[in-house]
Amino acid sequence: MIHGVNGLDVHVLEAGYESPGRPLALLLHGFPDLAYGWRHLIPILADAGYHVVAPDQRGFGRTTGWVNSYDAALGPFSLLNMTRDAIGLVSALGYRRTAMLVGHDFGSPVAAYCSLARPDVFPSVVLMSAPFPGPPAFPFNTANSEASQVQPSSENQKLAAALAALDPPRAYYQQYLSTRGANDDMWHPPQGLHAFLRAFFYVKSADWPGNKPHPLKSRSAVELARMPTYYVMDLGKTMPDTVAPFHPSDAEVQACKWLTEPELGVYTEEYDRTGFQGALQAYRVYSDPDLNAELRMFSGKTIDVPSLFIGGMSDWGTYAAPGALELMTTKATTRMAGIELIDGAGHWIQQEQPLRLSMLLLAFIKGAGGPANHVDRQP
Repeated sequence: MIHGVNGLDVHVLEAGYESPGRPLALLLHGFPDLAYGWRHLIPILADAGYHVVAPDQRGFGRTTGWVNSYDAALGPFSLLNMTRDAIGLVSALGYRRTAMLVGHDFGSPVAAYCSLARPDVFPSVVLMSAPFPGPPAFPFNTANSEASQVQPSSENQKLAAALAALDPPRAYYQQYLSTRGANDDMWHPPQGLHAFLRAFFYVKSADWPGNKPHPLKSRSAVELARMPTYYVMDLGKTMPDTVAPFHPSDAEVQACKWLTEPELGVYTEEYDRTGFQGALQAYRVYSDPDLNAELRMFSGKTIDVPSLFIGGMSDWGTYAAPGALELMTTKATTRMAGIELIDGAGHWIQQEQPLRLSMLLLAFIKGAGGPANHVDRQP
């Protein structure tokens, strides 16, 4: 436990802390993951010479100091405050900067804003599974035009209405996860929490043969409905109802080496204790115009440190926000080393293919200047 970090007591998993002077690798997880999701990767990076630290992010696991309620203020869960969490953790650990910053799923936008806002603290960044399209921009050169300003919130409302008008009616998963009932649905599912989590992890992995992701032409209801139902749900269905038909067989469960039953038991125990509300607050932040307005402070700003995007070949997350991948490579970053899609991985790359991931991370850092240039720990 690291106490007093931007108002939190942060629970971390770490390795390589035994010998001083090691460069810091900071790993930020997503939803519904935990620091534990990095368990296969942490020892590999430690063996490569890093002090590896993976926190339970705000709202997750054993990190405390946040309010566990749907009615809690959402401000503490804003992207910039979670960026402050990361800066505060680096400082609390006695470092001036990281040698490696990796963000997966919702950890990806947090990592992106870390490198956007404080490139001195985060001199390189790896984004996983969720491309970063850049910060929201102010309308440009509008002083002498009558151009109407379309608010993102109204765009989301129009999209929700268009999805609901489909046959059968559909709903985007982020819309569902923002509802008051989502926490209780997932915390107390009819099939039991362990079975729900098993199906959820399975259906978003390369183990489920139905995952054949491809780019979508536009952010229209018809295009989004091409994604599996765990992304674009049947309207009125809960997430446990949605994934239940895809529960793997006993043989498939036994064959799953990247998430054994005892390992899944860790997730079951933690989420049984905390519920999902803290983890779900981030999805509600996305739909709050006031909380996203502060991101326009970075309007037009790019990520100028060396960056890399890594996705799973079987992960729809790469394409779930149509156009984001192209925006990331053409506008949001200036030193993108490339886009790597790992075969044999779905959404849970660090669990499904940790060895291949470690090879990509270490090669990227070497090309970005190597850890020797980034060691900056206070005595």
